[in-house]
Amino acid sequence: MAETTPLVSTEWLAAHLDDPKVRVVDIRSAVDGGARAAFEEAHVPGAVHTDYAKDGWRATKGMATGLLPDTGTLARLIGRLGVTPSHQVVIVSAGTSAGDFSAAARVYWTFKTAGHRAVSILDGGMAAWEAEQGDESGPGAAPVQATYPVAIDNTWRCDCAAVVRAAADGSAVLLDTRSAAYFEGREKSPQALRAGRVPGSLHLDHAGAFDKGALRLKPLGELERMFAGVPERPVMSYCNTGHQAATSWFILSELLHRPGATLYDGSMSEWTEDPAREVATGPAG
Repeated sequence: MAETTPLVSTEWLAAHLDDPKVRVVDIRSAVDGGARAAFEEAHVPGAVHTDYAKDGWRATKGMATGLLPDTGTLARLIGRLGVTPSHQVVIVSAGTSAGDFSAAARVYWTFKTAGHRAVSILDGGMAAWEAEQGDESGPGAAPVQATYPVAIDNTWRCDCAAVVRAAADGSAVLLDTRSAAYFEGREKSPQALRAGRVPGSLHLDHAGAFDKGALRLKPLGELERMFAGVPERPVMSYCNTGHQAATSWFILSELLHRPGATLYDGSMSEWTEDPAREVATGPAG
């Protein structure tokens, strides 16, 4: 199997559809206007489907609604897709918005954290595939289901305790990837108990990395310029539920190869649950 990159083109995927070691995983959900019905109407040939919003890719504990699932859940989630450790997984999202790319980035992060390194995202998602390669319809592939041997690797994950330490000693950059309205506390997510941000955070809206015209991430040079102001220290990306922040993590870790880039999956939904954890509001000081 040819060596892959974190983002693969529709041309690469088309050339490798007959490779039995390539597993195409379509993650469309009702959130992006897709879900199972859209998959059956049109999908990459040979793809299997899992609903990002409904199938348990993010777990809830208390107020935190975007946590990494437990090992058993991950083993079942990945195993029922027919994925084995020898597969190259290619994640296909709808390819329609910045939030949609975040779903692909979050599933990519989940695979890596579960111990599966051979994973890529289809650049442009299903929208690009239909425009450039065509598609097939029907129920899709029927994979041989198994229990995946999950081996959690927390290299790319940070927990609440780590964020508390970073907020206290500045040992890592706390990167708030939400809109300015959320960062400043003018708006509040229903998943968070209080408006605002982790004190000492830097703001960089993840949506700025997505080209709305091309319906894909901006070119690497533009992403390098966008993230140039993020200090060369470990970076903890967060949002409200660990969804949007996956895009910034993906860019920093996988495209810009910044060491120490992690995702805080608990994000503000977990941070604001404890009244002892402070939040800051207003423009950055």
